[in-house]
Amino acid sequence: MRFHFGMYVDQLVKWLQSNFSVFFDVIKTGTLNFLLGVQNFLMIIPWWIFIVFIFVIGWKVKGWKAGLSYAVLIFLIGTFGLWEAMMLTLGVVITAVIISLIIGIPIGIITAYSEKLDMVVKPLLDAMQTMPSFVYLIPAIMLFGLGLVPAVFATTIYAIPPAIRLTNLAIRRVPREMKEAAYSFGSSPWQTLIKVELPQALPTIMTGINQTIMMAISMVVIASMVGAKGLGINVITAINRIDVAMGSEAGLSIVILAIILDRITQGMADSFKVSE
Repeated sequence: MRFHFGMYVDQLVKWLQSNFSVFFDVIKTGTLNFLLGVQNFLMIIPWWIFIVFIFVIGWKVKGWKAGLSYAVLIFLIGTFGLWEAMMLTLGVVITAVIISLIIGIPIGIITAYSEKLDMVVKPLLDAMQTMPSFVYLIPAIMLFGLGLVPAVFATTIYAIPPAIRLTNLAIRRVPREMKEAAYSFGSSPWQTLIKVELPQALPTIMTGINQTIMMAISMVVIASMVGAKGLGINVITAINRIDVAMGSEAGLSIVILAIILDRITQGMADSFKVSE
């Protein structure tokens, strides 16, 4: 007995492509304009201002020694001649993370209030996290063509599950007594969410943001296969040429960028915990 599930997915994608082409063109244009805006903004920042900014952020969340080490590591990427590639990569990551948070955090809040919806969303999140990343590129290319937009699309799908899961978990872990006290003082559900639940859930939500960023960076090389310029394309070029030097520098730059973003966002999450 055989059941070819893939043919139905193919028919669905083609149906979407033929019936909602205008909708996907609007999404493509909006996403591309936003991404190019982020990349252009990053590119016009002088290198020394960006390094000072990294130092200040690191100093605020982890201390001056950590800030200095982050600044030195960012400067090291520049000495590799990969500053522009790093900014292009950072633009894709920032765009994908912003889209993931805009979509993921509200979904996480809604699923925290609805058990039935949570039962539907969880298997989808499992599939999104376990599905090979290359599979996302196929419908992305069919719907948006080659270029930056399918790269952002695939990165967003891969990076959004932690934002949904940890937001859901954070809202559920708010003590019931605190919510009941808010309701007893006349707070509406919306006021309780904004003034009680979200402040209490913020450390866990920040951890979700941290994991979303890490997932987005892990897609850098794969996203470069469909036209996303940056550090990933250097890795792909190094593989094709068997250029160990280029691959080492590009790979190390991705690792440095991931470590810095991880430490900064995790430090922010820790600061929220301490403040509470």
